[in-house]
Amino acid sequence: MSTWYEKGIFYHMYPLGMTGAPKHNDSAETVNRFEELDQWIPHIRSLGCNSIYIGPLFESSSHGYDTRDYRQVDRRLGDNAAFKTFVSLCHEQGIQVVVDGVFNHTGREFFAFKDIQEKKWDSPYKDWYRDVNFGCTSPLGDPFSYFAWQGHFELPCLNLKNPQVKAYLFDVVRFWVDEFGIDGIRLDCANVLDFDFMRELRQMTEGLKKDFWLMGEVIHGEYSRWLNEAGLHSVTNYELHKSIYSGFNDHNFFEIAHNVRRLLAIGRQLYTFVDNHDEDRIASKLRKKEHLAPVYMCLMTLPGIPSIYYGGEWGLEGVRSRTSDDALRPAVSLAEGEKLASPLTELIARLGRIHEENEEFHGGLYKELLLTNRQYAYARMGEDSSVITVLNNDDNPAQLSVPVPLSGAAGEAVNLLEEGPAIPIQDGKIQITIKGNWGAVLKITRRPED
Repeated sequence: MSTWYEKGIFYHMYPLGMTGAPKHNDSAETVNRFEELDQWIPHIRSLGCNSIYIGPLFESSSHGYDTRDYRQVDRRLGDNAAFKTFVSLCHEQGIQVVVDGVFNHTGREFFAFKDIQEKKWDSPYKDWYRDVNFGCTSPLGDPFSYFAWQGHFELPCLNLKNPQVKAYLFDVVRFWVDEFGIDGIRLDCANVLDFDFMRELRQMTEGLKKDFWLMGEVIHGEYSRWLNEAGLHSVTNYELHKSIYSGFNDHNFFEIAHNVRRLLAIGRQLYTFVDNHDEDRIASKLRKKEHLAPVYMCLMTLPGIPSIYYGGEWGLEGVRSRTSDDALRPAVSLAEGEKLASPLTELIARLGRIHEENEEFHGGLYKELLLTNRQYAYARMGEDSSVITVLNNDDNPAQLSVPVPLSGAAGEAVNLLEEGPAIPIQDGKIQITIKGNWGAVLKITRRPED
């Protein structure tokens, strides 16, 4: 039986941005912006999404990844009770909730770091951070130096080999499950996290909640180092992300197909996306806006666990600057977004329903059927059925002959994407014309035995 995440279609929420919360957490006042976020839940479900990745959430000083307090929801978003209500409302709608686990580093206002600032070598927390050295000062004027994430000294790195640090963070995870009922964690900066820490976290969470999911942010590296029976359940598929937008921009479907083949052994478990809170939005990356439709067809039917970043359903654009990610994380009210609804919005919703209703996408094997620079067809295989995706990134229609991958298939294929007559299967092939910058999602079933 499939787990919830094998059937997952994610909606990615960056709450501090989408609610327009202040950039810096300078006020003592708690403002409940979860009342606004609660309103998004029916919209998210209407897109076919059955899972939410939301974060960062916990008390921080600025962008959310400089944690002050792991047990308190950021006051710019609300209090713990407000987030607990949000999770409960999601669960009522059949939506699982995954939060950010920022365990590689803290902010400088975290209690352990402040204690070292005050007590120096007498602090019981002096070994909680990496490479603490009282023989020199930090660039920010501390009477000690320390290892910081990518040289950002506002983000001191935790020492995850310290048993006290691990015990503290594992208690935090237990608290999140007990207090809020979360269903999984996205591990920030997993590509630089200690592997022993991640393995022990997997062991601990196995008994914490049924089908609890651990997904890691891995930008570079061989994914199988993280994704395995002893490690994480999934990692971010940046390889596919890159190949999708460049494959469409360069009219080179070979790049996408090569990436899928390379990751075939683990591809169905990977977290797939076309944009997120750290990447320029796909509507800005694509040279042709007409490619948005087939890009989302690609995302929702290739192997993987697909994710839609908030606003993607409305084709929002955004490009990061050298110094800011704000353009990727805009404030958008649901009412404003719904005014931007377009045929792309309905297409994504239809693809979500197709993905959810057809088990071939919940771990079904992948088979390449046809490949040129501008046309690409592949199947997701079930035991007695298959779903074939046919894509055309050319401006002109393409007449294609697509081989059927299912022996004993019935005599016709049904296009799940558009209303219309079934397409006959002749001599083991489907003859189909795909209009420019479009695609088809075809369902075929095995002929019942006489």
